[in-house]
Amino acid sequence: MNRIARWKILVVLAICLLGGLFAAPNLMTRDQIAKLPSFMSHARLNLGLDLQGGLHLLYEVNLQAVTNERMEDLVQSVREILRKERIGYTRLGVAGQNTANVSVGFQLTNAGDAAKVRQLIRDAEPGFVIETTAAGQVTLRYEEAALRERRSQIVSQSIEIIRRRVDEFGTNEPYIQRQGENRIQVQVPGASDPERIKGVLGQTARLSFRMVDSSMSAQEARAAGRIPPGSDLLPSADKSDALAGRPTEYLIQRRSLVGGDNLVDAQAAFQNGEAVVSFRFDSSGARRFADATKQNVGRPFAIVLDDKVISAPVIREPILGGSGIISGSFTTESARDLALLLRAGALPAPLTILEERTVGPDLGADSIQDGKIACIIGYLLIAVLMTLRYRAFGVIANVALMMNLIFTVAFMSLIGATLTLPGIAGMVLGLAMAVDANVLIYERMREETKLGRSPLPAADFALQRAYVTILDSNMTTLVAAFFLYALGSGPVRGFAVTLGIGLICSMFTAVTLTRILMFLWIGWTKPAKITI
Repeated sequence: MNRIARWKILVVLAICLLGGLFAAPNLMTRDQIAKLPSFMSHARLNLGLDLQGGLHLLYEVNLQAVTNERMEDLVQSVREILRKERIGYTRLGVAGQNTANVSVGFQLTNAGDAAKVRQLIRDAEPGFVIETTAAGQVTLRYEEAALRERRSQIVSQSIEIIRRRVDEFGTNEPYIQRQGENRIQVQVPGASDPERIKGVLGQTARLSFRMVDSSMSAQEARAAGRIPPGSDLLPSADKSDALAGRPTEYLIQRRSLVGGDNLVDAQAAFQNGEAVVSFRFDSSGARRFADATKQNVGRPFAIVLDDKVISAPVIREPILGGSGIISGSFTTESARDLALLLRAGALPAPLTILEERTVGPDLGADSIQDGKIACIIGYLLIAVLMTLRYRAFGVIANVALMMNLIFTVAFMSLIGATLTLPGIAGMVLGLAMAVDANVLIYERMREETKLGRSPLPAADFALQRAYVTILDSNMTTLVAAFFLYALGSGPVRGFAVTLGIGLICSMFTAVTLTRILMFLWIGWTKPAKITI
């Protein structure tokens, strides 16, 4: 006891007490945790999908669709440039079937305009390779670096939008991660309504306010088989044409007056007893919307969501407040979901579900129970073996092992880590590996005792000489756990986290706590000889 300063003993005891306080909420109900004093931690382990049930989805981002859309926008931009400069052209359109070879091409009426056209387009639309021929054929395609950057940006933006939408449901610790070049894995633990979540996550939710093309009716455009340039024939979201046997159609201009990216808020509300969605623009969107409505009083405009017309009211007067109402055949829940989608923002590209899996809470409860039994049995077997093998020192090892488990749970709760079924396996393995340090110390003590050293020097030498071996063995395993976490995903990461945290805690308990308990026991009992 005289080899360890009293303040060191007090510090270690304080750390053990804190570990117990941080781990304690995991043994309480949520109501009990709410009653804890403010200075105590209220954090608990977050349970993964396999332990509390929930929804697992693997999405593929449709990069081709967004590339085609960008090329259609480029066609409109080129058309405006050429018309503004009064440059003649023919056969302007998109060519190519996939992202790698898609391009925009057109034929100049006067081949001598090629150099001028090249400069005009380069100034207006950077990031494209512009090729011209002596005959006046012009082709625009993505630069390889720009295409790569855009694809990465689309996937990253999709992940962020999915995360915002999941957060709106109030779900704890969703797991959202990129897989490969264009796939996104989503896990929502504790999902109570998987179908609703799946519907909300997969919806593109691209909102725009556009003018209705009044040059002809939708019926005339369909009958003629010709849609005016710059317009689209879009179906209604909730109205149907009984005679035609299909949704009512509208002829809508492609140019957007204001987009959903200008929204700053959207909320479900009620108007005249009907569910609606109220929205509010930012200053830029409010100004653009006000200007557009001033210039088009008496004309109909369309509220378009994912290429479907929600409503097409007539502008009775300028809308200057920067806010409005979206009405339609909404239920209370669909209005809430639409408001959620608009607040979170639109996905930059459509998503396709490649894999879907729902885990029930009963299966998760069984896994938790099995994990608890595995930990208890593992600990008891180790405790019995250590006690039979090393007697009093085995009891010390068992105390250190229990504190190691408490520290592991406390640390994971503190950092908000998610415990999965493989994580429980890592915790059980960590218990088995944590006792190795005590075995190294005690076997070294046995050797020192055989050399004739008295108890205190034998314990001191054993701790000093076993320390390097303990550090080396744990560091090599920590390196492996680090690479499992860095390169793995999902279950592999859960295993690596608990294993790594368990090893760090075991180094503290083996080197510090075990040392103090050993010297306290030797100082209290004052044995003439250590029997191991």
